[in-house]
Amino acid sequence: MKSGSWTFRYTLINMTYFAAFCTIHAMAAVYLLANGFSNTEVGVLLAVANISSALIQPYIAGIIDKPGPLTNRRFILISVFVIMIGSVLLKFLSSHKIIVFVIYALIYMIQFAYQPVMTALCFEYQKAGCNIFYGLARGLGSASFAVTSAFIGGVVEKKGVDILLLVNVITMILSAIVVYTFKKPEDKGAERAGDEKAQGKAHNNILEFAKTYPAFSVFLIGTICFYFAHNMINDFMIQIIRSLGGAETELGYSNFLQAILELPVMAVIGFFLKKISSGKMLVFSGTAFFVKILILMFVTNMAGMYVSQSFQLFAYAVFIPAAAYYVSTTMDELDQVKGQAYVTSAITVGGVFSNLISGIILDNFGIKAMLGTGCVVCAVGVIIGYAAMNRLPSHA
Repeated sequence: MKSGSWTFRYTLINMTYFAAFCTIHAMAAVYLLANGFSNTEVGVLLAVANISSALIQPYIAGIIDKPGPLTNRRFILISVFVIMIGSVLLKFLSSHKIIVFVIYALIYMIQFAYQPVMTALCFEYQKAGCNIFYGLARGLGSASFAVTSAFIGGVVEKKGVDILLLVNVITMILSAIVVYTFKKPEDKGAERAGDEKAQGKAHNNILEFAKTYPAFSVFLIGTICFYFAHNMINDFMIQIIRSLGGAETELGYSNFLQAILELPVMAVIGFFLKKISSGKMLVFSGTAFFVKILILMFVTNMAGMYVSQSFQLFAYAVFIPAAAYYVSTTMDELDQVKGQAYVTSAITVGGVFSNLISGIILDNFGIKAMLGTGCVVCAVGVIIGYAAMNRLPSHA
């Protein structure tokens, strides 16, 4: 099969994933509030889903890393069907708040849980000889999110929130078709052929894992700090924008800007990673997260807001592929899905802490105090990340 075909099909997996990510995650509050949830209940649901996702991802990864029937591809297929069925059930059971709570929390959690598995799938296939351009595929995934974000709000206003469920079902059907046909050429129907040749030992115990990969494990603490600040901006962006004289229209522009800017960076990041180590790129991205929120501390209008959001080029857009390459190049084969899962778990934990703390600071002390807290936490993350990647070994 031509190399371009592998990249194209892996890109479709990313594009369908991030289109649904927009409708499930970015539009979660919109859907839940329209179905009778209070702001407090929305916060509780998202916190439960995020915490559950952070806890379950390493466990799932540990199972996938072991030779056996559950593979990256099969887990993605299972996740896709769960989201599809859950979205159909929500269509007919939306009048039952408890049922909506359980189902929505489940599909929210599952979608987060299979994101690192999608990344691991790429590197699994690359090592099997499939030439996949990861950065381009992931960047087009972000572009898919951006495009979906640009039009879905207006459609919801006209058609109602059930349109979100329809988008979920359509994207998951497309994803299921692409993933089902996305088979390694050497497998010939028997996935994980050659697993007996996998190198290294699986470190499923978190303490053993941390001892084996000290730089990565400490860097995860820095990652929590980066994404505390990152999620603070995203979660309370509308309040920040209103304080600068903007409204929902500017919110849409801002979300589109930061998402679309990820595409060119992710598309070319592979070339930079051939010249600069992924560890250094991760520290660089952490510094960009800090600069992004620091700028926001001092802006007085929407132009300044857009400048701050433009640092997504060097922050999130660098972090995601650099983290994926770091795991792929420094960890034993039997630990790589766990490594990708721990990255996503750290991102999730950062978001949970942001949800719990930022709103309280905002309500009691205002936007500047909230952003100042984010600056301090992110600065601590940069120091931790630098120390981890420069003072500790990547593999014990």
